[in-house]
Amino acid sequence: MTASEENGEFGAVDSDGHTTIIVLGASGDLAKKKTFPAIFNLLKHNFITPGHTDIIGYARSKLSREDFETRMLGHLKEPTKELKATFLKMCSYVAGTYEEPDGFIELEKHIQELEKKSGAEKCHRLFYMALPPTVFIPCAKHLKENCYGRKGGWNRLIVEKPFGKDLDSSRTLANALAKYWTEAEVYRIDHYLGKEMVKNIIAVRFGNIVFSNVWNRNCISNVQITFKEPFGTEGRGGYFDEYGIIRDVMQNHLLQVLTLVAMERPITLSAADIRNEKVRVLRSLEPLDMEDMLFGQYVKSRDGERPGYLDDKTVPKGSRTPTFCCGVFRIQNERWEGVPFIIKSGKALNEAKVEVRIQFKDIPGLLFDQPTSRNEFVIRLQPNESIYLKLMNKVPGLGNEVGLAEMDLSYKSRFPEARIPDAYEALVLDVLAGDQANFVRSDELDLAWQLFTPILEEYEEKGIQPEAYEYGSRGPEQTKDFMARYGFVRDRTQYTWVPKESKYKAKTAVQPPLRRTSSTAHKFGNLANSRSPWAGST
Repeated sequence: MTASEENGEFGAVDSDGHTTIIVLGASGDLAKKKTFPAIFNLLKHNFITPGHTDIIGYARSKLSREDFETRMLGHLKEPTKELKATFLKMCSYVAGTYEEPDGFIELEKHIQELEKKSGAEKCHRLFYMALPPTVFIPCAKHLKENCYGRKGGWNRLIVEKPFGKDLDSSRTLANALAKYWTEAEVYRIDHYLGKEMVKNIIAVRFGNIVFSNVWNRNCISNVQITFKEPFGTEGRGGYFDEYGIIRDVMQNHLLQVLTLVAMERPITLSAADIRNEKVRVLRSLEPLDMEDMLFGQYVKSRDGERPGYLDDKTVPKGSRTPTFCCGVFRIQNERWEGVPFIIKSGKALNEAKVEVRIQFKDIPGLLFDQPTSRNEFVIRLQPNESIYLKLMNKVPGLGNEVGLAEMDLSYKSRFPEARIPDAYEALVLDVLAGDQANFVRSDELDLAWQLFTPILEEYEEKGIQPEAYEYGSRGPEQTKDFMARYGFVRDRTQYTWVPKESKYKAKTAVQPPLRRTSSTAHKFGNLANSRSPWAGST
């Protein structure tokens, strides 16, 4: 966290009137672990303020005030006694069902009481549906009919994934929401778009001229987007089995990352311009081919200590749901034709890692007496957020041996005092500011399901069996050959990347972000004169 952030230098986003944040599903795990901590952090860092913002929890559970507070406080990070008291004073709770209007009528009465007490002429309402998809439609309907604010302020609705299970269910949900809420009011949250390193992709790509002439099919051999979890379903297989790794991770999180890596430079940083470019990428994707897909399902670990997927008692017997998938995506445009985008995701693997790995082509001709490895540009999204470029370098000494080294921007080392906000915190702040750039638009969602639904249906219709892989391994044994088939070449020289740890305390950890405004349509050209946080350093 920077000093300017600590002092609230950027200005609160709730200063224009009064804002009520209504968290629906307030008794659930998502609200407890993510939503309330995100709102608390906005208070902690002065983006919302007492007197200008009130927070209401709404759920079926008939919780006492004490029970509600216990649920909210359990996952807050570093709450001081004073800040905790302030946060609790801003919070209240209303119990009610999601299917019937009665609870929403009571909710409206409570909102009006808070708005009247604030004395503000302009009142805004943010509805966060931290709910299962089965109640999205009735809840959205009752909110619009009973709780929609009309005191000169805005109304915004946050919808959590999953946004359907296939194209038909997604369109049903989209059409139902559209009956009551405009596209400008709906914020479909994909928390990966709130991650610091995902948001950094645009800055790295379009803020550095060094990438302008190499970010294309002339220089790039392949692009990998990898998601690895070191744990399995751990007793929650019933929910996972309904969706599988493709619906749970690939169709949303990783496909969004692909669009940011592949898109053209937007005209401005406005939400419309950024999302227009992402849609252009989705429209350019070829239909997926089953020949370009590899499915896996984990079995027990080699030592027998970790159970297999089918050993989870909550998983249906004989389930074929994949816990691992590797797929190849092809973009038919001038920049990317012929470059495979390989998306790989899996549970119960050997490590926790999410990264983008751009592998460049081999140098033509043979100059050195030993093999050389390909350059790779890696964006490590989590953990150990970093950006590094692997390149060949002369090994120090009297000989002419070359080896792999890296130019490494590890965030812990370069920005030792910077606070990387949680994705939910960043996204809730975006909603309060009215910035939709990091949220999924309805046409994006529709195109994503058009891409994945046929392959999901073919998987079921043909009864395809996923390849077995051991818990704690790198995935199915076929993965290595599968990757090689699409041009990925492993390092020809020995190399292991080790993230840097902080070795110094910088005087200025990071450049403060711009003050939040209602418009985010900043031209890229305007960034040219911005001061670098390490200007003048060597």
